[in-house]
Formats: sequence, C-alpha cells, structure tokens
Amino acid sequence: MKRSRFTEEQIIGILKEQEAGAKTVDVCRKHGTSFASEISIRWVCSCLHM
Repeated sequence: MKRSRFTEEQIIGILKEQEAGAKTVDVCRKHGTSFASEISIRWVCSCLHM
C-alpha cells in the first residue's frame, strides 16, 4: 500500500474542516489534494454521518 503524504492527525483535521462546513473543493485546494481525494473525503464524511 502506498504511504500517505499526510499524517493521521492531518487527515482527521482535513475531515473536521470539511465537516465544519467548508466546501470540499476549497479544502482540497488548500491542502493540495486531487479530485480523487475530494471524492474520498466526501465518501468518508457521508459514512461518518450514518
């Protein structure tokens, strides 16, 4: 498995930032992630709300 360039704490922070109401596109741009990451973030957040 490929090693992540973000630490676990950074990923949690990014997800919390998105959950707090920031647009996913803006969060991805801020942290320099790709569109695929944007889709992953949306999926993870939707799963957390179940």
